[in-house]
This record gives sequence, structure tokens and C-alpha cells, in this order.
Amino acid sequence: MFQSLSDRLSGILDKLTRRGALTESDVAEAMREVRRALLEADVALDVVRDFTEKVKAKAVGQEVLRSVTPGQMVVKIVNDELVAMLGSESSTIDLHAAPPVAIMMVGLQGSGKTTTTAKIAKRLTDRDKKKVLMASLDVRRPAAQEQLRVLGDQTGVDTLPIVAGQTPQQIAKRALDAGRLGGYDVVILDTAGRIHIDEELMRESAEVRDIARPHETLLVADSLTGQDAVNVAKSFDERVGITGIVLTRADGDARGGAALSMRAVTGKPIKLLGVGERWDELEDFHPARVASRILGMGDVVSLVEKAAQTIDAEKATKIAEKMKKGVFDLDDMAEQLKQMQRIGGMSGVLGMLPGMGKIKSQIAEANLDDSILKRQHAIITSMTPHERRNPKVLDAKRKRRIAAGSGTKVEDVNKLVKMHRQMADMMKSLGRNKGMLNRLVGGGGRGAAPSEAEMAAMQEELGKLDPKALEQLPQELKDAIPTGMPKGLPGLSGGMPKLPGLGAGLPGLGGGFPKFPGLPGKKK
Repeated sequence: MFQSLSDRLSGILDKLTRRGALTESDVAEAMREVRRALLEADVALDVVRDFTEKVKAKAVGQEVLRSVTPGQMVVKIVNDELVAMLGSESSTIDLHAAPPVAIMMVGLQGSGKTTTTAKIAKRLTDRDKKKVLMASLDVRRPAAQEQLRVLGDQTGVDTLPIVAGQTPQQIAKRALDAGRLGGYDVVILDTAGRIHIDEELMRESAEVRDIARPHETLLVADSLTGQDAVNVAKSFDERVGITGIVLTRADGDARGGAALSMRAVTGKPIKLLGVGERWDELEDFHPARVASRILGMGDVVSLVEKAAQTIDAEKATKIAEKMKKGVFDLDDMAEQLKQMQRIGGMSGVLGMLPGMGKIKSQIAEANLDDSILKRQHAIITSMTPHERRNPKVLDAKRKRRIAAGSGTKVEDVNKLVKMHRQMADMMKSLGRNKGMLNRLVGGGGRGAAPSEAEMAAMQEELGKLDPKALEQLPQELKDAIPTGMPKGLPGLSGGMPKLPGLGAGLPGLGGGFPKFPGLPGKKK
């Protein structure tokens, strides 16, 4: 969602960091460009003016202008003000009330309110182990109540039985009664929307609020709406009173202005982001992490959290036991590729790594997308069980058969086999340090991260394995790969992250950067 804004701001701030010293005119010029970038991203004018004035006031101070690294100090100031604009601290759905806790969903028609209701219900059911009841109060839109019933069947969440002819107020009262009698922890009320704000919508929403007395009133807003989303938020907050905001379609090409403006204008926190169509693609909104993404610093914390949630502990333990023996076959590699896809694929992972925005064009040329993972998985599944366990038996005839079966070329099979051989060598080296290995793959360390000394030792081992790995990359790509990050900047750490449960990191990691087939190298 913030891609275009991130590109603009990263470019502006990079100019500052390259300079040895900054003058007041340098800062003023940079703030003019930041102002223009924010306005083009649909951020409200008052918010932009307030933001740039705060940054400029801090950035022209004597401490910054005379700092050893003034450019980096300005980046930190911009980051801090972005976090403040987005809400400083993350806020989740509050369930601290006597059950059944009523959650009221409001918003305009077409913003994804009903689908978001089902996503939140499934999230509360699976993650928080709550018993949830959903009720549709939309009696105007054709089949709206039936739509929620179908979504309830798909997610395994109970829905209030449909009774024809009832008003939204009557349905709300019946839903709360059913919640109390049925022993439900949460009752989610999906109210009606309109294509635009009108008096009838507001009156109906206010009456439902008075009956249900919801503990949470969540405004569902479409990220693609632009500045009009701010007007919608203000209207609902004034007439109904909202406690939080859910932004949908955050995975689209929205310019991000709505997210930056709504929190600043309404004072209400953005609680959730809809980042895809699957039921689990609903993320908590963390201001500091989002600010880091906007400034191209990545979001390693969210990446590791997502990895921890999707890793199958039992399979990770089995892989750990095999790795202790120095064994890593193609079945293990296929499992790693599956785990990579569950985390979000190549695009999802690379988008959260620090510094990746600066080499976006090189990554695009290398075709490092999710199709690579699918193609590699197709190659492995085209092999026989014997071939997957013993890759050494793969001769030219077998490779031709595998290529034909997977719809790829023999060259692709050769690249996969070579990548597996490199990974297998790496696993053997890591197998010498069994304590660290267990924790890296989640096989007995109870989620504990390796110490800095262990990570340094591992990096040293990796450096010995394939010293020519990075030499095959184009010079501009090698120059852009971050080898260390300045201390003190939120979201940054020294070097590339290692994800728990993914072996020694991402599939194909050699000297710290993914080496997937398709990455440009030396011409033969």
C-alpha cells in the first residue's frame, strides 16, 4: 500500500544521508519534497503541514546540524514523527468486558465490512479461543444476511439464524439475547452500509449502538478510498462514536494517505489491516513497524512473528534430528519451500527485509517472485521418493523426465540440484553446533533465539562454505546489499535475519542473500 510513498521518501532521505554536513536550506528543501510526496499520497493537507513543521523544527536544531551523521539523525526524526502520526503504540481489539462482548462493525457499502467481520470472527476463534456469534443487521442489501451465513459456514463460526421481516434494531436485540443464552464470548454485529453517508444511515447506526452498547465500534474503511476516507471517519466518529479503524485492501496499490490521515484526524487507532483475501490475512497494525516499512527499513519483527506462527513444530523437530546427522534431502527442501510460501512467499519476505527497496529493480530483473517457489516445488514433486532421498542418482535421463513432468527445463532441474547441494553442505556445518541448531529450527529451544556469539559463529561458517556466491551478482546489486545498519534507527539490525523454523534461514541462503534460479550471474 505504501510502495509509491516509500520510494519517494527513501529517495529524498537518501540524498540527506549522503551529505557530510547539513545546512538549514538543505533541510528546508528536503521538507518541501516530503510535503509534496505526502500530498501526492492523498494525506490530508492539515496533517501534512503539521508533520513537516514538527520535523523541520527538530531537524534544524544545533544538535542535528552539527551531528557526526546529521542525515541519519534526520531520518530518525522523520521516523519518530511518522510513528507519532500513526499512533505511537499498537492497539488491538479490546475484549476486557463482561461476556458477551459486543463488537459493532460500521462503514460504507463496498468497503469489505462483511468479509472483515468473518475474518475477525475466525481470528478471535482460532487465536484467542473465543466462542463467537456473528449477526447481519443489513436488511437492505440483497442477500447480505445470507452472505454472512455462508461466510460463517466457511470459517466455522456460528451465525444468528435469519428471521425475515425484522428491523436492524430487533436483530441486534435478538443477537445479544442469543449471545447470553448460548454462552458466547463475543457477538459481532455487521451493520448496513450505504454508497454514501446519509442521515438515515447515521440514525440507524446510532439506534443500534444505543441498543447493543458495543464495547468496540470498528469503522471498516477501504484503503483505496483516498482522502474521502477521512471525511467518512470523522462523520461516523461524530455521530456514532468509533473506537478503532480497520483498513481493508492494504495489499493493493493504494497510496497510503488514508492510513496516515485517519489516525491523525480522528485520534482513533488503526487496529487491523486487511492484507489479502484469505481468512488469515488480517494483521495487527503496529505504527513503528509500518513507519519502518514506509522508510524502506523493512519489518523483520513482523516477518519473524509470522514465521513463528506458521512453522509446524513437529516437522521442524524432525528436520532438526536429520540435520544433526548431516542429512538434508529434497523432501526436507520441499518442506522448506512450503514454509516459505506460508510466510508470504518471496515477495512477502523480501518486502520486509531492510534495504530491499533500494535493489527493487534488480530483484524484478531476477524474477524473484513466488512462481520460483512453485516451480521448484513442482520439480521436486516430479521426482520419485527414491530420487528425493538420494539426489546423487539423478542422471541426464532422469533429469529429462523430471523436467518434462514438471513443465520446466533440464537447466532448472540442474539449478535446483545445485542449490540443494549447497544447502546440504550448510546443514552439515551447522550440525556441528547442535545447541544452536536446535534453536534455529525450533527443535528444543522453545523459541529462544541464538545468542549474538552463536549467530557470529554461524555467519563465519557460512562464509567458509561458498566464498564466491556473492561474486556472481552484478556489482550494483552487491553494493546495495546491506551489510550493516546504523544503530539507533527503529526496525534496523546488523545484517540479514534468520527465521526460526526455516533451517538456517531462507531456502537457498548462502552468504546472506537468496540465490534462486533466475538471479543474473556471470554469462558463460
